[in-house]
Amino acid sequence: MLTGTQTWTFPNHPAILSTGVVGGPFEKNGPLKEDFDKCFDDLWIEQNSYEKAQKVLIEEAVQVALQKQELKEKDIQFFIGGDLINQITPTSFAARTNQIPYLGLFSACATSMESLALTAFLVNYMGANKVVTGASSHNAATEKQFRYPTEYGGQKPPTAQWTVTGAGFAIVGKSDSSKGPLPRVTSATIGKVMDLGISDPYNMGGAMAPAAVDTIEKHFQDRSIDPGYYDLIVTGDLAKIGRPIALELFQQKGINIREEQFKDCGLLIYDENQPVQAGGSGPACSATVLYGHLLNEMKKGTYKRILLVATGALLSPLSFQQKETIPCIAHACSIEYL
Repeated sequence: MLTGTQTWTFPNHPAILSTGVVGGPFEKNGPLKEDFDKCFDDLWIEQNSYEKAQKVLIEEAVQVALQKQELKEKDIQFFIGGDLINQITPTSFAARTNQIPYLGLFSACATSMESLALTAFLVNYMGANKVVTGASSHNAATEKQFRYPTEYGGQKPPTAQWTVTGAGFAIVGKSDSSKGPLPRVTSATIGKVMDLGISDPYNMGGAMAPAAVDTIEKHFQDRSIDPGYYDLIVTGDLAKIGRPIALELFQQKGINIREEQFKDCGLLIYDENQPVQAGGSGPACSATVLYGHLLNEMKKGTYKRILLVATGALLSPLSFQQKETIPCIAHACSIEYL
């Protein structure tokens, strides 16, 4: 049901039935390592290209999610996801493997919540019984496409972020409350594209912060709630640069979000002593933290209601070469343990 101007509410509360979360070597050594179902020791994953390695991440995450529910590919109506690489080929090639009817998406690092929002809409309005949804990224594949190949050894400024190597996927479906509480998607707010004129591809956090704030503000307005409704509000990958900017913008707009209530996946996934500059990024950043760490914390009772706001910078190598500024977007999903 459309609520306000940009928000869907889901009265049937589509449930996150199971998840599969896979990571790489940096993620294996981070503070959330116990929240990954599987981590690989190297970036190649026994493949001859980083793009093929990313495809394996997706395939592994999907298989883990299916196995947890004792499901086969034939039990799933749709596979919805995306990534950063040319024409989302890793996700499309993984769809070739699993043979589930496929919808490929691109919202850069906001793809995780774009896919969850559309999945919840489909399930809530009986367009599907079960859907696999998620997002992925690979550090070396992303560096090669958007910056410089890692072999080049280029130096990065402190504002740069480290693309997460990983895949986070979930099976979302109908489930009645008699089976006990589950994390359920209760609403989704679709963001607008915003461009504040930043052109530096090494300052994604600063570029994306206004889009995150705009979507969060619209979410509260559309649902007629205040920030206190949520135990936690989590952005995708604003990291060390974007998070303080967002907090300042909230203050300017009179939105009372407590600093301890406002977290960021890009700051949760890595330790301070890991050389990741300003923090984590990539579609897998929010996907792995949500489907791994945050849902595990909800099951423990740490949080009952969270708002996950994935942020994305919609540039391309071509737009950067043509001296375009960076348009950004943020999509939000509310998840409640019901």
